[in-house]
Amino acid sequence: MIARAVPCQSTLFDEEIMYNITKFNTKYGEYFVYENDHIKSIRSKNYNYDFNKINGLFMRWGKSLDDDPQFSPFGPEILDLENSTICGGTLGNNPCRFCYKANTPTGQNMSFENFKIILDKINKYKTLTQIAIGSDATLKSNPDIWKMFEYCRESGIIPNITVANIDDTVADQLAKLAGACAVSRYSNKNHCYDSVKKLTDRGMKQINIHQILSQEALDQALETINDIGTDPRLDGLNAIVFLSLKQVGRGSNHSRLSQEQFKMVVDKAMNKNINFGFDSCSQQKFINSIRNHKNYDYLEQNSEPCESLLMSIYIDVNAMVFPCSFTENINFDNHDWTQGINMLEIDDFLNDVWYNEKVIKFREDNINNNRKCIAFDI
Repeated sequence: MIARAVPCQSTLFDEEIMYNITKFNTKYGEYFVYENDHIKSIRSKNYNYDFNKINGLFMRWGKSLDDDPQFSPFGPEILDLENSTICGGTLGNNPCRFCYKANTPTGQNMSFENFKIILDKINKYKTLTQIAIGSDATLKSNPDIWKMFEYCRESGIIPNITVANIDDTVADQLAKLAGACAVSRYSNKNHCYDSVKKLTDRGMKQINIHQILSQEALDQALETINDIGTDPRLDGLNAIVFLSLKQVGRGSNHSRLSQEQFKMVVDKAMNKNINFGFDSCSQQKFINSIRNHKNYDYLEQNSEPCESLLMSIYIDVNAMVFPCSFTENINFDNHDWTQGINMLEIDDFLNDVWYNEKVIKFREDNINNNRKCIAFDI
């Protein structure tokens, strides 16, 4: 690889700006990474992107701007990484009843040393834009969490996190180091709304509420939609993001929304004219909900279906690779992920993980299923 400073025209800016450029020659193709403090870009024959590190805007295209690549050939754009399985819920002693990870106050933390090994192996190919760190509700479990955030920043990667009930000290650190932050809405909405306000009061712009969608949480979701625009604590909120229930872990005892109920949520959010989104798991239900909408084409183009092992990758607290956080240690539809791929034992990420036989099989089946979940009924 080579590195030097050059100008490049970005799709995210009108003017020509200066980048550091790194050239990669791999057996999977040649590509260039252009990067500075504000933007990161990849250029190759069939896969390209621009990522704005300041506001999170991301654009991806293939041979032309109208071409949408099926997967990233040079490694993931997003890493979803679990740094702790220790969680006692919003109050520290009452784990959430629908936690798909089934976390408890007794668990384990990922060490900073292992975190660094993992990130260095993936970042060798410089495709990562962001890392979504999975931790506990109060962000108190892993003492190395802020070292991890700082190392992400030093590596040119934006760290994001999901919390549920944070104090002022944690809010100060997040405002200093995080890019986006999601706040999960559980039964006590004050924990969520107060945490949102702490973060927006500190100037953070990319603050979202995560709201699970299930039969048991439907009334809660509708209440949250109503509260946006009326509760002053949410004045600085960016958006509400709805997460469809996956029946795994403690979520196995909860029930999915019907398509009609899902559409009701979509219609209510649209009628309230609030910013909202969904996890990629929900894409098909969202599309089915807007079939008759006047802006259907635009909305469909801007909704991303399953990205697992196409654009994203998940690594658990033991440094094991799985397609996503819901497929950890399970066997489904002729896919045996009861054992992941150990990041601490591989030599080269691109060859040993991204083009591992198990990964290729999942990727191909995912694409052949139109990127609709092959592990769960959503």
